[in-house]
Amino acid sequence: MKNNVFNILKKELREMFRDKKSLSMMLVIPIFIPLLVIGMSALFESQMNMPITDYNTIGFNYELSEVEQSIIKELNIDAVIDTTNNATNNLASQFQNGEIDLYVTKENNVYTINGDDSETSSYATNLVESYFNAYKDYLQTDYLANHNINPDEVMDIIVLEKNIATEDNFFASYVINYAFLFIIMAITVSATYPATDATAGEKERGTLETLLTFPIKSKDIIIGKFLSVTLSSIITGIISLILAIISLKIANEMFSIYEGMNLMLPLSSLIFAIIVIIAYSFLISGLCIAIASKSKSFKEAQSALTPLTFISFFPGMIAFMIGLTTTNIYALIPFLNFTLIFTDITSGNINYLHIALMLISTIVIITIVLKVIIKQYKSEKVLFN
Repeated sequence: MKNNVFNILKKELREMFRDKKSLSMMLVIPIFIPLLVIGMSALFESQMNMPITDYNTIGFNYELSEVEQSIIKELNIDAVIDTTNNATNNLASQFQNGEIDLYVTKENNVYTINGDDSETSSYATNLVESYFNAYKDYLQTDYLANHNINPDEVMDIIVLEKNIATEDNFFASYVINYAFLFIIMAITVSATYPATDATAGEKERGTLETLLTFPIKSKDIIIGKFLSVTLSSIITGIISLILAIISLKIANEMFSIYEGMNLMLPLSSLIFAIIVIIAYSFLISGLCIAIASKSKSFKEAQSALTPLTFISFFPGMIAFMIGLTTTNIYALIPFLNFTLIFTDITSGNINYLHIALMLISTIVIITIVLKVIIKQYKSEKVLFN
């Protein structure tokens, strides 16, 4: 049995490494991971370091005092002042047309900041709030001084110090988790082609019928094909992980948003990340072979496997976006468990029970899938369906 499995594995690997398309799926797709990491980091950097001239044009429907003008000048605010009877409507129109980034209206002693939920308006709002905080401090200090009260005794009546543990950098968590999601997608894509070629492709070429006439058990054929697809998936996953680590190191040194951060995963986290990649490679390879073996042609198998790419990616993406955390139940759910456990691993929270549940779930699914495929290959339907 071992010799038969090894011979089938050797045959499939030989064909796989001779096929340029299989090699491209295995080696080229991981190259996009550095592009993802560097690209997302550059995007976050540009958002964090938006030039002040992109959001500093602020409208006012009232005259500014000398003190206000001084603060505005210090904060580099480009003030657009309109004191006409229709000032509020004029400023609203200018805001809608993009001529100003925000506008402030004053009625009695109530100031209203008017904007929307756009990124530019958000930056402008923070700038205007800084302006009002500075102006309010001046007015309070001036009021106390006019009433012969030492402003320092009132303004600094308590001393506030901060002792807050540093939280994970949002951008770092975002980039690392999306890099892993892309590794999952790369493994899935790399598994679909060899699985299709080893099953539906052989069926279409007529070589599967010849293979089944050999004195080799169906179980040996399936296990050999399964191991070959799994091996190619693991290679893709390891290459993707290496490229992700290299790109994270480059991004760590290149972008200021990661200042003071160390994006490199500790050795223990890398080891468990590899375990997750290997487990996922076994699962996705088994599913790809199961789906492709039921197809009559190579094209039909590719169409049937396309939804699997999205199924493998979206559960993890949604879980990350809504902040889902790993539980014993979630650790058993295919696709979702890999992403959640990897998120825990990268944050230094290695839960051995969750990892064990993920491995048990994967082994059970693979066993069921292989039994179904082996039973199917014992039937002539595998050739004439």
